[in-house]
Amino acid sequence: MNVDEKYELITRNLQEVLGEDKIRAILEQRDIKIYWGTATTGKPHIAYFVPMSKIADFLNAGCEVTILFADLHAYLDNLKAPWELLAYRVQYYEHVIKAMLESIGVPLEKLRFVKGTDYQLSREYTLDVYRMTSVVTEHDAKKAGAEVVKQVDHPLLSGLLYPGLQAIDEHYLDVDAQFGGVDQRKIFTFAEKYLPILGYTKRAHLMNPMVPGLTGTKMSSSEEDSKIDLLDSNSSVKKKLKKAFCESGKIDDNGVLAFCKHVIFPLKDADGCLHIERRVENGGNIDFTNYQSLEDTYISCELHPGDLKEAVCVEINRLLQPIRHKFESKELKLISEKAYPSTDVASKIGKISVNEINEVSPILLDIRVGRIISIKQHTDADTLFIEEVDLGEETPRTVVSGLSGLVSMDTLLNHTGVFVCNLKPVKMRGVLSEAMILCASTNSAGGERIVEPLCVPEGCSPGDKVWVEGKTTDTTNPQQLNPKKKIWEKLQCDFHVNSDCHILWKDNELITKNGVIYTKTLINATIS
Repeated sequence: MNVDEKYELITRNLQEVLGEDKIRAILEQRDIKIYWGTATTGKPHIAYFVPMSKIADFLNAGCEVTILFADLHAYLDNLKAPWELLAYRVQYYEHVIKAMLESIGVPLEKLRFVKGTDYQLSREYTLDVYRMTSVVTEHDAKKAGAEVVKQVDHPLLSGLLYPGLQAIDEHYLDVDAQFGGVDQRKIFTFAEKYLPILGYTKRAHLMNPMVPGLTGTKMSSSEEDSKIDLLDSNSSVKKKLKKAFCESGKIDDNGVLAFCKHVIFPLKDADGCLHIERRVENGGNIDFTNYQSLEDTYISCELHPGDLKEAVCVEINRLLQPIRHKFESKELKLISEKAYPSTDVASKIGKISVNEINEVSPILLDIRVGRIISIKQHTDADTLFIEEVDLGEETPRTVVSGLSGLVSMDTLLNHTGVFVCNLKPVKMRGVLSEAMILCASTNSAGGERIVEPLCVPEGCSPGDKVWVEGKTTDTTNPQQLNPKKKIWEKLQCDFHVNSDCHILWKDNELITKNGVIYTKTLINATIS
């Protein structure tokens, strides 16, 4: 493989490259050394196949690739990962990423794995962090992390350190280039500016486009409906893909097509194709040997979204099967449970949360009993219901919920449940939602998501106050929550269902004047 061929393989499907001349100059002399880092926070999902397919390109081009498990970064990014869980999450990430690479047949001879805290706590690295803080302004640090570090009104100092550490990593990992998503561009240009000031070489940077998730937005570990977990069952993959946003003839924000472009086709060999089965009356079976022909056919509306989803479902399950099989071992099941324990288990092992630091309390929530008096399907979204809810006010409120396909209309109509009433109203596909219904959810043994709306004790009426035991509040004039402060998101992680079907926040029950809020059947479940 000559220099041009290597460069073409290294840069194909990238959105941007900074330092093209530098990369070509190195390739004239030797193979290039590249690193990709991932903070060990939420569980990896199928979007991780996007960087994995590029790592496959790098390795096939002869590059030496380092994968950094950025455990310290994960902790610094607004405490997304509790310190006590980091060691287990690093183990989980290493096993699952190796399984992903094995499932796509990637050669691992020139691949190495490094844990951040193996070198980031050294004397030399720490001194370089201090040196970096002496030349970087607060403005530049905040700007660099704007697309990556969680943004809050009063950021912790740790989040401002994050970009500097990522820049210094390039030197300590002894690489020529760093690879990441285009959302990291500001950190990359930050590194190009400040590493030379510290006396270190400016590196090149390779950027992948941001691939939309199943809902048409960025695929995220924290948004259940936007992602497919690497251990999801065949039926769960099919169910999630069926709900995926995939507008006929449109390619913008189309996560299904994006997955074809950035994962399925790059991983096919020269003779491979995407096989789509169709009924004869719909044109019969069709094979695509490259992405462009698929896109052209889709834009012309000659390929139905349902047929595309079926084919992609087959491809995803083919990729996931070796990973599922590997994680059937007792050892990896145990690592998975320790890395991502249930809420009650996490609290027992000393989970450190932002709640404690910012003193976010459930007294800030206006939670009430409400009765759903009408319900209909959202005309523009298969996954959304539009409900009118009596909350004891002069007029009902409109609530848009993502329960379509999870809970039947018959179950919800006239259901008396629990609603958060002081979130900022938000438009969901054009309809303003003025409150949020609370539900319990869990996964069955087969990976199917099970959801139940919360139930209230007998004797409750619309408008009745709901509160956490020991955390009293006055809801006669509740304050609307500032969405930038993520108050509900911070509190939500500690709401859960215990083994008696009771709803708790941490160890305190969620109650009304008539008793405890509960679920009909679900136990040990989460609340959302």
